[in-house]
Amino acid sequence: MLIRHPDEIAPSEITPRELYLDRRRFLALGAAGALLSADALAALTARKSVYSTAEKANSLKDITGYNNFYEFGTDKADPAAYAGAFRPRPWTVTVDGEVMRPRTFSLDELMKLAPLEERIYRLRCVEGWSMVIPWIGFPLSALLKQVQPTSRGKYVAFETVLRPSEMPGQRTRVLAWPYREGLRIDEAMHPLAILAVGLYGDVLPNQNGAPIRLVVPWKYGFKSIKSVVRIRLVETPPATSWNLAAPNEYGFYSNVNPAVDHPRWSQARERRIGEFFKRDTLPFNGYGSQVAQLYRGMDLKANF
Repeated sequence: MLIRHPDEIAPSEITPRELYLDRRRFLALGAAGALLSADALAALTARKSVYSTAEKANSLKDITGYNNFYEFGTDKADPAAYAGAFRPRPWTVTVDGEVMRPRTFSLDELMKLAPLEERIYRLRCVEGWSMVIPWIGFPLSALLKQVQPTSRGKYVAFETVLRPSEMPGQRTRVLAWPYREGLRIDEAMHPLAILAVGLYGDVLPNQNGAPIRLVVPWKYGFKSIKSVVRIRLVETPPATSWNLAAPNEYGFYSNVNPAVDHPRWSQARERRIGEFFKRDTLPFNGYGSQVAQLYRGMDLKANF
C-alpha cells in the first residue's frame, strides 16, 4: 500500500468535508476514502498564529449554520441549505492589473505560497452580531508579493465567482453580480489580512466561502469577500458591491467603529452568537493596537 505524506498531497485532491461526512458516500469510498479523509485533515495542519485572540471560538455548528453569503440567499440559514451544489474544485485565482508579473494561480499553488496558520479571529457583522472563528490561511501579502505591485497599484480589487447555475442568489437582483470588494494596498499588505482556505482544521465549507476567501478582521464582515476568483491591483478606489447598492449605509473603508451608526441601527453594541447578553463593540473590532496607525489623520466618521 502506498502511504502518502501530507506534503505530497495537492489541495485539489482533498476530500471536501460535506463528502466524507455523508455516511453513505463515505462507505462507498471504502478504505481508500477513509485514508483520504485523514490526509485531508493532516494537509491542513497549521501552526498557531501570534495574531490569534484568546477568546473562545464559536462552535462549528454556529460558524457553518449562520452565515451571510447572498449568492445563496439572504436568510442566515440559506447558505448552508443551498450551497451543496456549488463546486469549489478545480479552482484558479487570477491576479493582474498594476503588477509586474500578472499570473493565474491554481489552488494548489496558492496553498504553497506561505505556511498555513490557524488564526482565531473575531468577525463582526454590520447587522450587530459577531463570532470567533478559527480560520486556517496565509497572509494576503504573500500572494501580492508574488505579482510585484507597481507604484500605480494603490488599491486591491476582489471579485467572487459568477455561477448562477450553482449559486441561486445570483439569479436575483438583490445585488449587482459578481460580488466585488476592495482594500487599500497598505490594508491588503497588513499581516492581519489573510486568505483563508479552512476553518476548524478542515477545508472551508461551501457556505463559508470555499475554497478561498479574504478575512479582514478589523472590518465588518461583508468586506471579507468569499469564493475569490480575481484580484486586481488598481490606481483608484474600486467599486464595491454594498457601496454601490447603498452608498449612504456602506462606505469603502467599513472599519468596525462603534461611534458610527448604521442609518437604521446602532453599532455601539453587538451580540456574540451563542450568548444572550450584548457586549460593547470595540473600535476596529478590538484590533486597534495593530491597525489604527493605518488611518492616522483620517476622519473615520467621514471615511466610514
